[in-house]
Amino acid sequence: MARKLSMLAPDWWDFTTLPDDLLNDAARLTPPDILKLSRKGFKVIFYDTLEDFYLAEALEYITAWKQATASQPVGICGPIGPTEQLPLVARLVNELQIDLSNAHFWGMDEWYVNGKELEASHPLSFEKADRDLCFNRIEKKLRMPDHNLHFPKADTREYISSWEKGIRCAVMQGGQGDTKHWAFNDPVKREGKYKDAPPSPGEFRKLSARVVDLHPVTCMQNARTSAGGVVTGVPVQALTVGPVQTWKAEKVSIWQAGTHDNPFGQRLTALMISKKVMDSAVPMSLLADHPNVQFNYYRGGIGVCETEMH
Repeated sequence: MARKLSMLAPDWWDFTTLPDDLLNDAARLTPPDILKLSRKGFKVIFYDTLEDFYLAEALEYITAWKQATASQPVGICGPIGPTEQLPLVARLVNELQIDLSNAHFWGMDEWYVNGKELEASHPLSFEKADRDLCFNRIEKKLRMPDHNLHFPKADTREYISSWEKGIRCAVMQGGQGDTKHWAFNDPVKREGKYKDAPPSPGEFRKLSARVVDLHPVTCMQNARTSAGGVVTGVPVQALTVGPVQTWKAEKVSIWQAGTHDNPFGQRLTALMISKKVMDSAVPMSLLADHPNVQFNYYRGGIGVCETEMH
């Protein structure tokens, strides 16, 4: 049977092309149901307060970096969205006087405009956000060397190489976008060889760090969260960490506070990962094949999938 056309962008793949019974099953999940989706290799955790939620996220940085030594460097790959954990990371490093000289950090993604990465001085720059919210707030004597900070560039070779130098990535954090992506691993356009079916999970898994075309829904979401709704000011391409790098991380930790994806999306990806239903129209679902994935939810942000008139 032919796959449905997207309700959101007919020239693209996305979650609306999935079977209705799967979508309906996800919408029916209650918070206790979501907790029960945990299985070996996939853990679901709830946090009762935002303070506890973001502190736990920040502590993943600290736990990873404290393991780093000169002979065994350790890093974390971190997102922009959420960002609330970043000032907490800097405060913890300073208060605990943690020497980061052997620690590493990978940025997950960056905007791509006119054939190059967005300048780090640009207000929308993810590198700027990481530096302003975290790294520039760490005491100079404790900071990691600048060459231990790895941000995606238009020439991806150096970034890709940084993942292949024996630096252990203890954890890759992420949020979840409306297209159910992690980083900017968006669903692809419905064209060419993918006109009738999206890439197989195996094909998608082979993708490395790269330039991507952004799904229109992703552009809309970033306009809403970062640009006051001015979608014409949001780039339509980006650089992103790929599945190849993701599978080098010992753990993938996804943080859902309810401020990015909606109640339905938060349920759908957890269900698909738990049941190992993998479809690249829902890129996050491919994490079902990663050996150590953790979904972290703020209980107050889980919401309900019911009709509410506003």
